[in-house]
Amino acid sequence: MKNKVPYFFFALAAALAAAAVWMWLNSPVLPTSSNDPKSTIDSPAIKPPVTDGIEQTLPPQTPEQILENLGVGLATENSADMLNQISEALKKGDMTQVAKLIGKDAMDVDTFTLLNALAKQPHSFREVGEIELNKRTRWALEFGEKEKIHIYFDLHQENGKWRVEKISVPETKADPKDKESVIDPLNLADNFLQAVLKQNFEVALQWVDLKSVSETKIAALCILFEEGEYKLRENKPLRAMFQRDDTVGYLAHIEAKDGNQTAQFSLNLRLDAETKKWRVFEINLDQLLADYATRVANGDIYYSPLVKNPSGGETLALYFEFNEDMMSPRTQRQLEIVASILKSDAKKKITLSGHTDALGTKSYNDQLSANRADVVRDFLAAAGVSTEQIVTIAKGASQPRRPNVTETGEDDPSGRRANRRTEIYLDF
Repeated sequence: MKNKVPYFFFALAAALAAAAVWMWLNSPVLPTSSNDPKSTIDSPAIKPPVTDGIEQTLPPQTPEQILENLGVGLATENSADMLNQISEALKKGDMTQVAKLIGKDAMDVDTFTLLNALAKQPHSFREVGEIELNKRTRWALEFGEKEKIHIYFDLHQENGKWRVEKISVPETKADPKDKESVIDPLNLADNFLQAVLKQNFEVALQWVDLKSVSETKIAALCILFEEGEYKLRENKPLRAMFQRDDTVGYLAHIEAKDGNQTAQFSLNLRLDAETKKWRVFEINLDQLLADYATRVANGDIYYSPLVKNPSGGETLALYFEFNEDMMSPRTQRQLEIVASILKSDAKKKITLSGHTDALGTKSYNDQLSANRADVVRDFLAAAGVSTEQIVTIAKGASQPRRPNVTETGEDDPSGRRANRRTEIYLDF
């Protein structure tokens, strides 16, 4: 019996060795170490678990799960580069990437949910302007064509890099005619300029302190934008000049339709102590009028659609050629804007005063000035304005805007050119 024991252990060892060899030959190949440069290529892809032959999909992440571990977001030297990347992620519907680009400081569940609902829809980014000079800027993400949904991205620059600092989401698709949404000074200035660009006089008036800025000036600004074919400059259309608790100033940068010439004018906004609403209380059009004179009026700075009224205030001016009472196409375009203003409210009235230069007799000039006022009245009436809203006056040569002669007494054609006009005084 004792002699058989060693054979037993030898047999057991041989069986264990054979089993080990069989297990080694039939085991799966393990992935190489992460230190191996080929590991990302040679390692098998991780697949969802399989139960009973059916591949199980992983549950989608909730907004809370996506936002839980967000970083600070993308930082770029050019703010437009960042927004282009956000736009591309939105087009793909990749909300995880959108959230990563925006970062934890500006992205919350409500914003995520709204952007997710709008993702893949046509949209565009538009720079609104500066919140703080060279430090903070605002862009508008716009969805839709007519009734646009605006989502505002405030960006902050630090160490030469831009990041998303804040996102403002309107609660509803606000109608600018009867509701203010996300209205701070910069948004208000932008809303005002957008209304002027669209020749929407009534909406533009809502953003203005009419005790400080006349309706005539707003009408003139509409005329300047339309006739000069101006548009807002894409890069920093509104530059911050100064910011105080109750007063801010912006420089509006505009350019000709072809982009070859630029112009600018200033807007000052003030916070009303009673209503707690911001309003435009000052508009300086000097530089814009100078550019308009160069581009449209052949350099004549007096050939301006906005003039001082001898009785005080400002009036619109329409000009005529020598000894004529026929309106030019330019004058007709201006009157179309005036007509739209008057047709919006039948209670609004205007006074038309006709003027001539000094050449000719008094009786002739009186009749010519009357004709110039009447032709404007007739055009407005044909455009649908009630004649009860219009008063006409003939001034002849009695109220020249510029001298008809030079200091030495010689005839001054350029001075006389500015005197052949019909002025439109808005009595409202």
